[in-house]
Amino acid sequence: MNGVDLHLEVRGPRVLAGLTEALREAVRTGRLAPGSKMPSSRTLAADLGLARNTVVAAYGSLIDEGWLTARPGAGTLVAGRVAGRTTPRPVPPAEIQPLHDLRPGRPDTSSFPRADWSRATRRALDQAPHEVFTYSSPFGRIELRRALADYLARARGVCADPSRIMVCSGASHGMSLLALTLRARQVQRIAVESYGMPMLRDRFTAAGLRTLPLPVDADGAKIGRLSGVGAVLLTPAHQFPTGAPLHPARRAAVVEWARRTGGLIVEDDYDGEFRYDRKPVGALQGLGPEHVVYLGTASKTIAPGLRLGWMVLPDAIADDVARALGGVSQTSALDQLVLAELLDSGAYDRHVRAMRTQYRRRRDDLTSALAGRVRGISAGLHALVELPRGTEAAVLREAAAHRLAVVGLDWFRHPAVVPERDAAVVGFATPSRSGWPAALAALTRVLA
Repeated sequence: MNGVDLHLEVRGPRVLAGLTEALREAVRTGRLAPGSKMPSSRTLAADLGLARNTVVAAYGSLIDEGWLTARPGAGTLVAGRVAGRTTPRPVPPAEIQPLHDLRPGRPDTSSFPRADWSRATRRALDQAPHEVFTYSSPFGRIELRRALADYLARARGVCADPSRIMVCSGASHGMSLLALTLRARQVQRIAVESYGMPMLRDRFTAAGLRTLPLPVDADGAKIGRLSGVGAVLLTPAHQFPTGAPLHPARRAAVVEWARRTGGLIVEDDYDGEFRYDRKPVGALQGLGPEHVVYLGTASKTIAPGLRLGWMVLPDAIADDVARALGGVSQTSALDQLVLAELLDSGAYDRHVRAMRTQYRRRRDDLTSALAGRVRGISAGLHALVELPRGTEAAVLREAAAHRLAVVGLDWFRHPAVVPERDAAVVGFATPSRSGWPAALAALTRVLA
């Protein structure tokens, strides 16, 4: 095969996704050296017993992601800069046993509203009809969907009819359903922010879509590069992880793009309730309800272990998403009723207000301790701590030596994007109330 000794194990039921990941892993681990010429799509298809179109699609995805390059007259090559990363990926969060945990994207679970949850559970059980304990509608319990429609309208400016809300097992589950839906609707490319959650990008890649990165600056994602894509994934209220809200002009422009082209906007409103310095930025969905899928979750407001999220779907794709789900809700009906009770009773709002006050104090502690180095602090559960150029890897090693779990900005970078800055993404919400002072002290020692 053009001199390349290439052994691939294509795993999983989706051949395209399996081949793409196998090739990506071969490049990532160095088995395919930078500059190596790849076999032709016809040759590799014959060697693996696959359709040539499958190999062509896999090559195309990896070219878009930056793992491979295509040059006229030279064929397909392994990208030279992929293996030459100067900043190693941090240890995946699940493998870390920290003394101090400052990983982003997590709330203070020690503040879980146990008493409110216990009371709501009792009321939900007492009032639940027998049908609660059988299979539920794919859209979830109507009690929760009604409560969410009211809450999202007043708290986030979302135009939500209960019939258009689907309850899902967290944001990642919702993204998987959307990825399958987009693929079934013949969408091949989705634009994503150049920095974002790798897990969410991977949901689309696994479904066979190509992810094209949009640059991010102080005004959020630059949405001028949407030609040729059928959808775009954004975090407009508080860009993750850089912290910038999407500028009003860009909000209007991306909605106009969706109206003009029929493209779909996927809005991940992961921590929109937590804004500290001014009125919360409303959801983008309110500007174009028929063109935006709105995703929210209780993972940041209460706890990720609940596995409760929701999507507000445009009418045009609601049935398609239900088919992707498989026809039955995959979230506990009882937990849905409990959350509905919290929303209807006002306990949910009280908890969010209390946590907003607590997190704002921690944000202020962080900015005082690291004066002038903290960015993206007007909202959310994390902040960006700027580091001198070229020091991110060393800071992460120093943090690990002090048993401090913190994540570098590079972990969130799209593979096709060249590193432009060094920073630590600090989750100031994660520690318990009693553990926060020690965690902040450990961070300041490491950064000193």
